[in-house]
Amino acid sequence: QKNYSQIGRFSPRVCGCCGALRPRYKRLVDNIFPEDPEDGLVKANMEKLTFYALSAPEKLDRIGAYLSERLSRDVARHRYGYVCIAMEALDQLLMACHCQSINLFVESFLKMVRKLLEADKPNLQILGTNSFVKFANIEEDTPSYHRSYDFFVSRFSEMCHSNYEDPDIRTKIRMAGIKGLQGVVRKTVNDELQANIWDPQHMDKIVPSLLFNLQSGEGTESEKERESPAELTERCFRELLGRSAYGNIKNAVTPVLMHLDNHSLWEGKTFAVRCFKIIMYSIQSQHSHLVIQQLLGHLDANSKSSATVRAGIVEVLLEAAAIAASGSVGPTVLEVFNTLLRHLRLSVDYELTGSYDRINIGTKIIKEHEERQLQEAVIRTIGSFANTLPTYQRSEVMLFIMGKVPIPGMHPTLPSTGSGTDLILIDRHDNLPKFSTIRLVIISDISVLKLKVDKCSRQDNLFMKKHAQHLYRHIYLCSKEQSSVQPHFEKLYSLLALISMELANEEVVVDLIRVALALQDLALSSEEMLPVYNRCAIHALSSAYLNLISQLTTVPAFCQHVHEVIEMRQKESPYLLPEDVFIENPKIPKTLEKLEGELLFQQAKITEVLGGSGYNTERLATPYVPQFTDEDRLSKRKSIGETISLQVELNGVKLCVYSQVDSVGVEEQEKERRRQVVEKFQKAPFEEIAAHCGARATMLQSKLNQIFEITIRPPPSPSGTITSGYGQTQSRSVPVYEMKFPDLCVY
Repeated sequence: QKNYSQIGRFSPRVCGCCGALRPRYKRLVDNIFPEDPEDGLVKANMEKLTFYALSAPEKLDRIGAYLSERLSRDVARHRYGYVCIAMEALDQLLMACHCQSINLFVESFLKMVRKLLEADKPNLQILGTNSFVKFANIEEDTPSYHRSYDFFVSRFSEMCHSNYEDPDIRTKIRMAGIKGLQGVVRKTVNDELQANIWDPQHMDKIVPSLLFNLQSGEGTESEKERESPAELTERCFRELLGRSAYGNIKNAVTPVLMHLDNHSLWEGKTFAVRCFKIIMYSIQSQHSHLVIQQLLGHLDANSKSSATVRAGIVEVLLEAAAIAASGSVGPTVLEVFNTLLRHLRLSVDYELTGSYDRINIGTKIIKEHEERQLQEAVIRTIGSFANTLPTYQRSEVMLFIMGKVPIPGMHPTLPSTGSGTDLILIDRHDNLPKFSTIRLVIISDISVLKLKVDKCSRQDNLFMKKHAQHLYRHIYLCSKEQSSVQPHFEKLYSLLALISMELANEEVVVDLIRVALALQDLALSSEEMLPVYNRCAIHALSSAYLNLISQLTTVPAFCQHVHEVIEMRQKESPYLLPEDVFIENPKIPKTLEKLEGELLFQQAKITEVLGGSGYNTERLATPYVPQFTDEDRLSKRKSIGETISLQVELNGVKLCVYSQVDSVGVEEQEKERRRQVVEKFQKAPFEEIAAHCGARATMLQSKLNQIFEITIRPPPSPSGTITSGYGQTQSRSVPVYEMKFPDLCVY
């Protein structure tokens, strides 16, 4: 009876008298298992099994199937020692065998790994994961056309979210899940025959699982001695992003955006910024603009979210721009600035209306301080983006921004911002901090400011030649805006000062002086109906800037004239200087009396002294008048009056009649004229229409012939000369358009 019990106990290895009839591969597999599982794998027999598998690779699939059968039976019977031995044997066979039959063996291997991962024992799950990771590091010689890893992506993602009671075991399970996902990525990312791991169905599981562990706090005491889940996750996440190609960036970043949305992580900013720092540092630098585009699109999608959410997205954009290399914004430079400026305007509208929905006012409460914080963040981000661009491109961006900024009197005025970062655009030598307030610049010697001034570059000269008048007009119109307050005038002064040092040549200096004198005339004008404070502020702005530009030109007579006017104002009218205007409690009179004489900067005097130093006196003597563009005239946001000249010819005498015409009226007249033309062609007889068109064609041909006769002076014809009736010879001229040229001469 004892012998029978022994036989029954070790029946897997001995089959009575029939044991010798069992297939050899089964006997070799049975022999690697010891009587006591604690003794571990029988190494000598394992070597025999490995040699047999290498010698007879066609048996690999049967070896794998038999090992899988044994493992399933041992798992069901809770004989976990034998389970570990079976997995160790599988691992060794995988490492040793690289033949065409390995695919069938791998199927059995993955089946056993799946069996372990489905078990409810953490140790078995970890054991299966470790085996899968070893398998993932093996480079297979032959492709697999039918293998699927969907189960492993789902199961490893579940393990990443483990809520096991014991914290140490929970950490081990989560780390096993992270390693498993890392193994799946390594195994499939470069295999074109596998299901694309970058598909949304996989990325939507992998990325949130990684972010969940990246977001987790400090680990337990035992974790501090080894790698924590957060550290392992970051390493895995970087590897995933580093393997992403151009077409996969979107699928990898979209789940990050969704995770931050679903868990309200934009408002905290810290974690969102950390995530995108990892992304920007991990992907290839030439793909950085794709991430920025996705962030801009996500900002548009959240245009009606709370200001804190939008500010969080903008802060992430700011960090992304700081990390991206110069020029990495890519081919969508203007799109970046267009989007940011659009959201700046939206924020201002929300602040003014008090609602995200103009139809259902009051559906959601707007917090003004949050909207203003968002506006500050947008401006900082614009400056950060501009700072990554080459110098020549910054000028174009500045022009683009100028085209988007509301024109005073036409659009709502933007709120003042104290950051000034939008002037990074032209501040090349860090002079901006030295002009933080106007009153600090009214000094007799500006050398103490240690300003850095270089010669204007060729690109800047071309930019100012093309767009300077547009820029001056904005400065002038912003100054006359009645809603302007101290921060606006300070920014205008900073802008004038930076232009003088960064973009100025002799012509620009002359124009800037003309603008400053035009501002003085604006403050003196009674037609504008400006408040007393605005008039005093404009005088202060003009005096502060002329004090600066006179010392930059280093013309002693010019400096002396400006200094004399400032001294006279200090004695008699201090409210015309920054010291009394741009303070917390401005010292200004209730009414402003007419100013004249020594209290004003004299254009004739300045023209005279600068003319002696070689400046263009004719241009200096011409008062500055802002030039309006067609865009301003045709703007549909708010119609403005403009002066146009109507030339009426009556009895051969041209009368020039000036009238105020509203742009809306011009559009209405154009519509009426078009309507009449359409009606005429619809109702008039065919003969009348044909005669009209024929007359126009004849007239056009006649005019063209006259133009040709006037402008073309053809050489004598190759045909020679002809004789007139009086016996004299004269050249015979043929128009160029009638001359016959050889084919080789015709292009």
